[in-house]
Amino acid sequence: MRGPTVVNRFLDKRISEIDLSADAHQVRTMPMFMRNLIYLVLAFICFATTPAQAEVVITFYSHEFGENFPHAFITLKGKVESNGEEVDTNYGFTAKNTSPAILFGSVTGIVETKNIKYVTKSDPHFSMTLSDDDYGRIIKLVEEWRNLPGKSYNLGKRNCVHFTMEAAALLGLIINRQTKNFKKPKSFMLELKKLNPDLKL
Repeated sequence: MRGPTVVNRFLDKRISEIDLSADAHQVRTMPMFMRNLIYLVLAFICFATTPAQAEVVITFYSHEFGENFPHAFITLKGKVESNGEEVDTNYGFTAKNTSPAILFGSVTGIVETKNIKYVTKSDPHFSMTLSDDDYGRIIKLVEEWRNLPGKSYNLGKRNCVHFTMEAAALLGLIINRQTKNFKKPKSFMLELKKLNPDLKL
């Protein structure tokens, strides 16, 4: 029965810190069962009012053929610990206009946020909990790719898979820069999981 004793000592200390009046003295001198009931209520209040830990979770997704071309992207969801900012968004890099031109060279690229319907029809592969510093690095990466000059999208050299690969590298994951899956988002994600077997949803 050491557990309740430890809790009682802790709550006794809290009572003495909060209130040194006669009311606090009465709590200490009342019958044990009444004290235990009060301790139980106080413990519930203490734990119930403890704020949930803030954290942002990044999830890596792929989207196969359908109404759209294959795609790789990331989602960010949660709360930033340092400022309480609520986060619920996604980012992927793609061509601004889908046309045959992407097959023949570089075109204008954009960082795009997909709607919830698109996300729910995509395949999540793994998630990671981010520190505030990690979150900041991911947002910096997004802004860097958003502001790439000129014709920034190239199907073979800088596409959606390259973008998610750089996000993975920022988070310390093992990546294969010589992968043959730059045009195969799902295969790339499966390769990432194979290189980093501890990854999971």
